Formats: sequence, structure tokens, C-alpha cells
Amino acid sequence: MNTYLVAGLGNIGAEYSNTRHNMGFMVLDAWAQESDTVFHIERYGSIAETSFKGRRFILLKPSTYMNLSGKAVRYWMNELKLPLGNLIVISDDLNLPFGTLRMRKNGSAGGHNGLSNITELLGSQDYARIRVGIGNNFSRGGQVDFVLGELNEEEMKEMPEICGRVIAGIKAFATAGPDRAMNTVNTKPRKPSAVDTPQEGEAPATEKVQAHPEG
Repeated sequence: MNTYLVAGLGNIGAEYSNTRHNMGFMVLDAWAQESDTVFHIERYGSIAETSFKGRRFILLKPSTYMNLSGKAVRYWMNELKLPLGNLIVISDDLNLPFGTLRMRKNGSAGGHNGLSNITELLGSQDYARIRVGIGNNFSRGGQVDFVLGELNEEEMKEMPEICGRVIAGIKAFATAGPDRAMNTVNTKPRKPSAVDTPQEGEAPATEKVQAHPEG
């Protein structure tokens, strides 16, 4: 069975559980719940396992804190003896509006410390990543408080749909390839208007979002 390591980035501790910087953890928690599996504390993180269409997914929530995420990812990549092509990392992104997703096969860290550490310790940026937009609604000097702040009520209501899209994208990555997965993830659901509200049995409208210039 082909195995993939899915690393969701975040900070450990109950005080961080619903914070914007913990998008990766929240997606993996939703996936574990959907799959009726549980996380177990292992070396450098919490691990859960699930499968889909003959693919095995190891879900990793690093316990190293965000800035040292690479330590956990490198350990588990070596432990599982996986190539870089079987790694997918989920992180938050200040440069994207809340709920907007970007998937790339490789690329820069885009200023994200967790991704930077992973790239440094793996010695390569040739691994897939899905970035979950958290927006940048903060005043000058307020970035740290913003990313470590909790999602508001409206944002929390959107999380099930956001998590579902990320999970679907990762499944597509493993079963249909990265190009199909990027098409799935990088297509943003468009809120229907009175003109184009779908009739019963029709799929909701979607729109392509502009590709982000960096990975």
C-alpha cells in the first residue's frame, strides 16, 4: 500500500487549539474524526493513520512547536522511508484571504517559519504543501497576536467546509496526481447569486482563483 505522510502544522497545547496558526492541526483533527481514528503520542508528535482507495495516510501533528516542525517531519519521513513526493504539508497563510486554499508541488516557504524549518532540515523545497488562508486583518505590529488569536465565530462555522476541501485535495493528490489535486484545491467555491443558484441535482458554481506567485 502506497504510504503518504501528511503533516499539519501548529503549536501543541489547549491554548492554541482554535488559533489561526493551528490550521494544519485542525484539518488533521477533522480528518481523524471523519475516519473514526485517533491520535497517539509518538516521537516528535501525535500520529494517526487512515486510508483511502488503497493509499495509506500517516497524519502527523508535530509536538516540536511551529518553528521546529522540520525535526518531526524529517524523523517520520526517515522512519517511514518515504520519498519527498509522498509528503504533503498543511499550513496557515497570512497572504491569502480566510478560507482560500493554495496547493503547490514545491516552492518557497513564503515567510512561514514552519515551512522554512522543514525545507532546511529536508534540504529541499520539492514537497507538496497546502496553504490555508487566514487573512491579515491586523494593525501594524499585531501579526503575532493575530496568528495566535482564536478564530471568530463566523470563521469557525466555515472550518468544516475548509477542512473538507483540504482533505479532498490530499486524497486527489494520492489517487489522481498533483495536477488534478491542484485543480481541486485551487478552485474556490463561489457563493451562488440569485441568477446562478443551482437547481436541485446540479453542482454549485465554482471559480478559478489566481495562482499565487510563490510556493
